[in-house]
Amino acid sequence: MKKILLIGNGGHCKSVIDVIEQEGQFKIAGIIGTSKSVGTDVLGYKVIGDDSDLKSLSKIYTYALVAVGQIQSPETRIKLFNLLIKLGFVLPNIVSPRAYVSNHAIIGNGTIIMHNVVINANAVIGDNCIINSKALIEHDTIIHNHCHISTNATINGNVVIEECCFIGSGVVTKNSIKIKKNSFVKAGTLVK
Repeated sequence: MKKILLIGNGGHCKSVIDVIEQEGQFKIAGIIGTSKSVGTDVLGYKVIGDDSDLKSLSKIYTYALVAVGQIQSPETRIKLFNLLIKLGFVLPNIVSPRAYVSNHAIIGNGTIIMHNVVINANAVIGDNCIINSKALIEHDTIIHNHCHISTNATINGNVVIEECCFIGSGVVTKNSIKIKKNSFVKAGTLVK
């Protein structure tokens, strides 16, 4: 089984671990966290280093995934994603076996699709995105890089979500709208 490093040791990392364990494509080699967290564990997986160790670890491991969440800003996720690419890591997309992704959808690198997500035909999801539990992404929707679509959000057909957006839990969008770059849409909003 291929080995993967997870970058980030907070709450989102726990959800990522659960999806990777259920997916069965990768074995988690270790977690990269803060220097203070080295030696601790997250759900039984050791924190084996911090960001300063990534260069040497890139000579040992091929695969890595950003496992830091995104609420206030995508900046940390973007910085880590770019660092991993620069160091030569491969950032696979990870899809929960409990999600439905149309064969006619496209999922970018380093994106995670969590449990009970539905992604319908001709949807395009960019790189380094989080599509969180129970989100619905309808047909012909485009979600650009570095976005977080939160739990139970409904993104209706022909919507464009530009880069670096956060879409809160329970958000519902009207069809055929555009959400501008760096938007923060709070939980429960109806976006017209």
